[in-house]
Amino acid sequence: MPGGDVWLLVGAVVAIAVVLGLVFLLVSSVMEFVLFESLRSETVAIRRYWSRWQGKGARLFAFRLVLGLLVLGAFVLLVGPVVLSALDIGPTLGVSLALLVLLVPAFVLLAFVAGLVNGFTTVFVTPVVLLEDCGVLAGWRRLWPTITAAWKQYLAYAVIGLLLSATGGVLVGLVAVAGALVLLLPFGPLFALAFGAFLVAEPVGIALFVVVGLLYGLAVLTVVALAQVPVVTYLRYYALLVLGDIEPAFDLVPEQRAAVRDTGADGDVAGAE
Repeated sequence: MPGGDVWLLVGAVVAIAVVLGLVFLLVSSVMEFVLFESLRSETVAIRRYWSRWQGKGARLFAFRLVLGLLVLGAFVLLVGPVVLSALDIGPTLGVSLALLVLLVPAFVLLAFVAGLVNGFTTVFVTPVVLLEDCGVLAGWRRLWPTITAAWKQYLAYAVIGLLLSATGGVLVGLVAVAGALVLLLPFGPLFALAFGAFLVAEPVGIALFVVVGLLYGLAVLTVVALAQVPVVTYLRYYALLVLGDIEPAFDLVPEQRAAVRDTGADGDVAGAE
């Protein structure tokens, strides 16, 4: 394959990956509202909730995109001088590496703050937006006074939530690996068929590899999505309970909270008896 065609193929793959990533980010942003609405109403109605909250989801998507571009831009500025030095069109490699070492702590701090802002936007600002029918920035303005007033509670949530998310991520990862291995049973022969076709006719084999690979990837993603449902639901419920305890005006699940407390009180009484 000529060099120009290789770079064209690489560019096409990168472009497709970027488009798919943006589509996934948009869908996940709208689905955050669908999930919170489902938790509040205890009724799953994806089409109805999607139609109702797609506008707010688009704003959440834009907020996340800007935040991600900020981190990406900082990363490009961080490694850019090193890349230019390697291509002999920038400062010397020693200067670039020195700048890299000096700027890494700032980048790590920026990435940490951006991750924290994104996490709080997802679990705390989104319920506020849903309750008060406002934008993401307006939701942050409403949430911020509670953060400054109860920063210890939010800090405790950040630590505990991180541990719970890590634990859930490990569990989902184990399920994903197991699912990927199991899916190789039906997809393995298809990959072997694609390899055989590649030996006979290269273009046909590549096309088969792409098709089988996409189907296999979608199957694995389906397994991961199913494994994430209970984990994400639990984490979102936990965040809503924390938010409602800190600021009752932002309580999205008052009935569920009352039921949990009644159950806990009944258990205490039973244990005392």
